[in-house]
Amino acid sequence: MSLGIFLTVLLAAAMHAGWNAFVKLKLEPILAMTLISLTAGVLAFPALLVTGLPRVEAWPWLVASLIFHLGYYIGLAEAYRRAEMSQIYPLARGGAPLLTTAIGVAFFGERLAPLQLAAIGLLGIGIMLISILGRRRGSAFDPVALGFAALAAVMISGYTLVDGLGARAAGDPHAYSAALFVIDAVPLLVYVVLRRGKAGLAAMRPFWLQGTAGGALALGAYWIAIWAMTVAPIPLVAAVRESSVLFAALIAYLWLKEPLQASRLVACGFIVAALALMRIA
Repeated sequence: MSLGIFLTVLLAAAMHAGWNAFVKLKLEPILAMTLISLTAGVLAFPALLVTGLPRVEAWPWLVASLIFHLGYYIGLAEAYRRAEMSQIYPLARGGAPLLTTAIGVAFFGERLAPLQLAAIGLLGIGIMLISILGRRRGSAFDPVALGFAALAAVMISGYTLVDGLGARAAGDPHAYSAALFVIDAVPLLVYVVLRRGKAGLAAMRPFWLQGTAGGALALGAYWIAIWAMTVAPIPLVAAVRESSVLFAALIAYLWLKEPLQASRLVACGFIVAALALMRIA
């Protein structure tokens, strides 16, 4: 992975942590995620008019991505409803690069050097340690929240692989990304309408400005990642992207007023070391 791609994916990681912070505002998490995905789809629509639809070979991947994304949204929203961002975000994101690497290497022919594999393992450990070492003193893990965070990790791995391979099949990562965001706005909205009816839509209305900001961040963050997966190995892009937990920890501390214990800095050191190893390998 070149330095330019590496730094661009780091930017995407910061943007990803930013839109996740919007999910922890006053609006219920599942409604916040619906608003963000909806506004991202609206913002992506003009781009789709320019890029056109991706090749027909990409559409099975797009359909699979919709399924994985819906599972991710539901799992992450339910986890956020039960626990703090500083616990859930690292658990959900930490397991994903390990799964993505294992599946990508075993089944999809992704090739990584031994040092790169070691760096991804170190990154995953550091990310999950942030959650384990950073919870409030005396607080206990909610097993249900952990289960939903684990579900989110599996879904992240699934849609990462699917979208990386789909963008390659599409021949144009920008056409694939535009189509994905436009159609991805629909399933979660339908889910919320079926579950909450008009009351759910009414609750989202006062937060449209925050939703637009979150949607723009989500759009930019994953658009960059999809493009990067067409020019670099999918597991490496996925791993660097999960460094977003560093930015999430800072946002949770400064904005959401969640604790940042000194012990968590050890875990952050693991992540920084892993990123440095990726650049050396």
